[in-house]
Amino acid sequence: MHWFTAPEDWTARLVLQRALAAVYLAAFLTAVRQFRALLGERGMLPVPRFTARTPFRRAPSVFQWYYSDRFFAGCAWTGCAVSAALLAGADGLLPLWGGILLWLVPWALYLSIVNVGRTWYAFGWESLLLETGFLAAFLGNGEVAPPVLVLFLLRWVLFRVEFGAGLIKLRGDACWRNLTCLYHHHETQPMPGPLSRFFHHLPRPLHKVEAAANHVTQLVVPFLLFTPQPVASAAAALMIATQLWLILSGNFAWLNWVTVVLALSALRLPGGPPPATAPAPLWYEVLVLGVAVVLLALGGRPVANMISRHQVMNRSYDPLHLVNTYGAFGSVVRVRHEVIVEGTLDEVPRAESAWLAYEFKGKPGDVRRRPRQFAPYHLRLDWLMWFAALSPGYADEWFGGLVERLLANDRDTLRLLRSSPFPPGTPPRHVRARLYRYRFTTREERRVSGAYWERTYVREYLPPTRLGR
Repeated sequence: MHWFTAPEDWTARLVLQRALAAVYLAAFLTAVRQFRALLGERGMLPVPRFTARTPFRRAPSVFQWYYSDRFFAGCAWTGCAVSAALLAGADGLLPLWGGILLWLVPWALYLSIVNVGRTWYAFGWESLLLETGFLAAFLGNGEVAPPVLVLFLLRWVLFRVEFGAGLIKLRGDACWRNLTCLYHHHETQPMPGPLSRFFHHLPRPLHKVEAAANHVTQLVVPFLLFTPQPVASAAAALMIATQLWLILSGNFAWLNWVTVVLALSALRLPGGPPPATAPAPLWYEVLVLGVAVVLLALGGRPVANMISRHQVMNRSYDPLHLVNTYGAFGSVVRVRHEVIVEGTLDEVPRAESAWLAYEFKGKPGDVRRRPRQFAPYHLRLDWLMWFAALSPGYADEWFGGLVERLLANDRDTLRLLRSSPFPPGTPPRHVRARLYRYRFTTREERRVSGAYWERTYVREYLPPTRLGR
């Protein structure tokens, strides 16, 4: 069928697929480096404990059939290898059906990880990567031109990401309506980046411009994705520019990067005349049509949620994460709190005891340490520590396990941290946690003290705790 493909979008497909493979690679590397302490057999939330009480139909995963730390590592490393191969263009060396199957491998492996990851993988960008990755598998390779239906469905996902996020802001915190949310957001976001302090200190009128521009980009521009070129390309370019602004201003794992990938589906990129391709085979047309029908049928619930007055963020509506609802920062925290974890070698902690702080890789701790850029790499423990500071209830499942492992100087847990004050073989006798209020220093304060943060003690978060208590 001549209407089935869009040869002029071959460059966009090429860039989209390579960019998505790079995001997959970051996701699998994150899993490889962090899973033992978080999900391993002796982790804070062990996979075997979860699969023993959760049926396969609710959480499809290869780990439902078998789990060991070595097997998990093998699956994650396989995901890294396949992602790297796709990044290098390996799908183009295979027949059309082989390329589709190769793209489904990282999707199936990452689905297996997400479905047993629980709290550690309860972020909207996990589902977004899976939904995007599933669709991208049917974009085909150099044998055929990109299917129009798949490009449309990718734009439809992007529409739901942006428009859903815009609606939840408009319905949520009043500061989005009066354009003042960004007075606070750059300072209180989960994981600031190296430029977050700069963004925070921008003039307040510019913060209002940022908020207004966000509303335009999320509530108006998404409709232009479905208009003819070059308007659709202009809309996609504006969305990409907005995402790059967010990438510069903070660390949001691969949320922004996957959104950029989706925007490529509407961007008409220069690349010369399209290469000659064979007509799409009938089986491929039937397969794509079938996938489109299923996904559009499943998409009713996300749409109903999006237009509901009781809209929720980041929910998946099927165990394969084929259709999901998205959104972020419907409310903005006004004050930044941080949980600072400390240990002491004293057998009996006293007021004069020397308490030494653990430093995390991404979350603020040492006030003189400048925030670093980690995204698209995802520091899962650091992100959960931000939620723990909002309310201890967010940490009920895992914070006690973290403290136990720090008291044991657990090697895998310490690898999640930037530094531990206790050398191997000398674990702390007690660990405690204290809650502090953090704020960015002013330019004058930074010039005098050299500190990026000013902090004030708020209260005890966890009293001194030792093993066996």
